[in-house]
Amino acid sequence: MKEHIYTIEINEAFDKKNGTCPFCMIFAKLEDTELDLILGASMMEPEIRQITNKKGFCGRHYQKMFPRKNRLGMALTLESHLDELKKDIKPGGFLAKDPADKSLKRVEELEQTCYVCDRIEEKFRRVMVNTADLHEETSEFRRKFNEQTMFCLPHYKMLLRTGIKCLDKKAYSALAEDAVKIENAYLEKLKDDVSWFCKKFDYNYENEPWYDSKDAVERAIRFLSGNVELK
Repeated sequence: MKEHIYTIEINEAFDKKNGTCPFCMIFAKLEDTELDLILGASMMEPEIRQITNKKGFCGRHYQKMFPRKNRLGMALTLESHLDELKKDIKPGGFLAKDPADKSLKRVEELEQTCYVCDRIEEKFRRVMVNTADLHEETSEFRRKFNEQTMFCLPHYKMLLRTGIKCLDKKAYSALAEDAVKIENAYLEKLKDDVSWFCKKFDYNYENEPWYDSKDAVERAIRFLSGNVELK
């Protein structure tokens, strides 16, 4: 059997039969871990600080870092990042007419990078490879896989794209067949639930039960978009 780095996390997520995408659960756990690390022990490591100074963080992860308890840790990280950024963005850089100005390039570069996103992406790619391998290698995991209610579309696509690259034709066909069966069944049920939700706003259906449609809109958004927070 191949070496699996994230076997425990994968199996834990696939063991939870709560109707949600197991990959979304894994992603959320990885994200929480990375945010805890960067506001904790990793914050004081010089080599990590050099990377965060260069990459910064995306708006989503600034938003997630802000309400956490370690406000001082965030401030220290920002202080170091801003000091480094000040060296890269020269006076007048924002007003320069030359589109090749180094200051503008630095700002554009910063808009495309995030320390936390990059860390998660690296680990999540390995999660997908390990999942494809486990599906090929163990009947017990295939059982867990086939008991899933759904995979969100972004992670469904990512899993199959990964399978194409890392599995042979026979193993990939088996993975795709199982995943497509799960996805089609969920999509059919979801479509019916959303349609019934819409009908409930017609007075002809006002006395009919809601069945499973009350949260159909939320489930549809999560199915289509993956890791989204609905408030």
